[in-house]
Amino acid sequence: MSSNVLHRRRTSNLPAELTSFVGRRQEIDTVRRVLSESRMVTLTGPGGVGKTRLALKVADCLQRVFPDGVWFIELASLDRPELLVHAIVEALEIRDRSSRPPFEVLTEHLDGSRTLIVLDNCEHLVQACAVLADALLTAVPELRILATSRQPLTIFAERTLAVPPLALPGGNGRPLATATSDAMRLFAERAQAVVPGFAVTDENRDAVERICQRLEGIPLALELAAVRLRVLSAHELLDRLDDRFRLLTTRSQTVLPRHQTLRALVDWSHALCDEKERLLWARISVFNGGLDLAAAEAVCAGDGIAEEEIVDLVAGLVEKSVLTREEGPSAVRYRLLDVIREYGRERLAESGQEATLRRRYRDHYRRLAADACANLFGPSQVEWFTRLRADHPNLRAALEHHHADPDDAATGLSMATDLLYHWISSYYLGEGRDWLEQGLAACPRPDAVRARALWTCGWIAIIQGDLDAAESMLEESRAIGQRLGLTSVQGYVALYTGMIAVSRDQAEAAIACYREAVAKHRTTGDLAGLVLSLMRLALAYSLRGESERAVAAAEEGIAECDAHGEGWHKAYTMFALGVEVWRQGDLRRAASLEQESLRFNHALDDRLGVAVAEEVLAWIAATGGNHERAALLIGIRRRTWQAIRAPLSGYGNLVPYHDECEARVRAALGDEAFGATVRRGASMPDDEALAYALEQPSPSSGPPGAAPDSPLTRRETEVARLVAKGMSNRQIATALVVAERTAEGHVERILHKLGFHSRTQIARWVIEQEETGN
Repeated sequence: MSSNVLHRRRTSNLPAELTSFVGRRQEIDTVRRVLSESRMVTLTGPGGVGKTRLALKVADCLQRVFPDGVWFIELASLDRPELLVHAIVEALEIRDRSSRPPFEVLTEHLDGSRTLIVLDNCEHLVQACAVLADALLTAVPELRILATSRQPLTIFAERTLAVPPLALPGGNGRPLATATSDAMRLFAERAQAVVPGFAVTDENRDAVERICQRLEGIPLALELAAVRLRVLSAHELLDRLDDRFRLLTTRSQTVLPRHQTLRALVDWSHALCDEKERLLWARISVFNGGLDLAAAEAVCAGDGIAEEEIVDLVAGLVEKSVLTREEGPSAVRYRLLDVIREYGRERLAESGQEATLRRRYRDHYRRLAADACANLFGPSQVEWFTRLRADHPNLRAALEHHHADPDDAATGLSMATDLLYHWISSYYLGEGRDWLEQGLAACPRPDAVRARALWTCGWIAIIQGDLDAAESMLEESRAIGQRLGLTSVQGYVALYTGMIAVSRDQAEAAIACYREAVAKHRTTGDLAGLVLSLMRLALAYSLRGESERAVAAAEEGIAECDAHGEGWHKAYTMFALGVEVWRQGDLRRAASLEQESLRFNHALDDRLGVAVAEEVLAWIAATGGNHERAALLIGIRRRTWQAIRAPLSGYGNLVPYHDECEARVRAALGDEAFGATVRRGASMPDDEALAYALEQPSPSSGPPGAAPDSPLTRRETEVARLVAKGMSNRQIATALVVAERTAEGHVERILHKLGFHSRTQIARWVIEQEETGN
């Protein structure tokens, strides 16, 4: 067994791990704080993530706090639990020649002292470490214990902290030829040790960033990769990372065997699992991205694992840091780091169950897509949207499995069709069309599946402004629908044909199409199709000046939504009603309708819905003579349209109102003031822009929050504090009830304003502000 002593004043004898410690300021501060509040803290995480070095760094920082000693005990090479107390006695350099039990000797030595003991690598001795730690804390009131383990010790006094990988580069194209994240700095430092003079330059910067991202910021992986720069360039190393287990090895004789390769690390974690945990690990490896418990039960149960056992097995894998637990927007999710997933897939292939598990996986997400489609219109709609976004990598992989088998292509095409609202309500519009077109090419048979996919793809093409392609697809879909008597298909073809007619200024033809669509969808009882058709019909009637019909169509659509607890279709129908109410001159009610529509679509992060509501709010402000507000809203809406790269997509008939509004406001303010105000609106942070459009107090206004001399707004200061708590962008978004993209934008602006390049620096800044009372 080996041990290292951290002497309170003789820092030259510190373990080598501290000589080149990189980053982790936020984590260090968090561990110090929690250790001041609790008598035992356990750092958890997968192998190679840096638990040991973090513990050593914290111990080094706390030497003055523990005047009677800070002692480090390395347990990796200790195989026998009964030798645990002996290892600690040896590490503390206690010389006792009596026959007393070692525990008695140890507690007598520690009695009355203020001491910190660091127990490193407890996972293979969890029970023994737990029993000893509990006994020591009971016997020695001033003792503190800092442990590292791939799973908690689960004693009463214990607090656990998960150690994340190092912060990764943002990949945002910064031109500076310097490392801009903890991961890059560690890689560069280790590279310099093996290749003197190595530096991150403009020429290799992208390769280094991608290496760090591929290795997910895992310190050990980065170090092992850097060693390969002795014989490879950064670009060559990146090219070879696919075979990472073979490549990332070191022949150093001073490193523990389990640190020799990534495979050895993962082998060690595998050995800690029981038979069923290993089996579940292999099966979970079929997932791409994260998964929830329901998915694990659906895909992984059977053939040796009962469904009711899954939850306990998942808990075991989380405790052993094989699975990483993440807070999702609606449910807890789990994920495997890439290196752990690859290992599991190798084990799955060896088991002979790979084909079976992949079929289960594919079928689960096929059912998920179908269930989401079936629940499209109702109170659970937003929950389904959120769930599909979280599972997008899995949905993509399932589609790939379907299309890889020619006999299964039709099922894949049906799945891509079921995901229509996933494609159009998120960031995957182009990808959705690609999947549909790929499926249509593989499934030429003129059946119901093809007819439905054709109108689905046609709608996406309309949103993208590709009207000719949309028209061609809709014509084929109509022909199949008429031949097979598919009323639902005919209803959707009529709806989208009407949208094309509107875009071509064929108002009468559009109204005829929409009325046909309404009738068809009433016949089939398709509420989503009915409300969409009523919404478009209301807009068409409004443009023709048929106000009563416009209001009646919109109000019928809203009533259907209210009757079924539906929100998304209602938000769009309220937007359509708001257009007509604005035309009638009721500016207050029109603004209220558009603001409610905007609020819902912003919460869903539906940029198209946000943009059309912002459009109408600008028209309302201009009509009411509030030209400065109108100009600001024009700037806000311009940025939104630019973000989705499709101005007035699917609403080309509103372009005259759009142009008239801009001309009126420009004439009222003058070119120079108009341009300056629009630019000011376009530069507003997302949450401030939302508050302004909704006529609510700005999140950056008011006395609470930022100090008077702080460069950050009130909301940015709030976000910075959440960053300092270790929250991810997704967790910040959930806490503030904003879109994840909005949270990401806040963090980027904070980094820019403060001149920082990492979240750790933000955390440090927050701590300094709090210490100075700002």
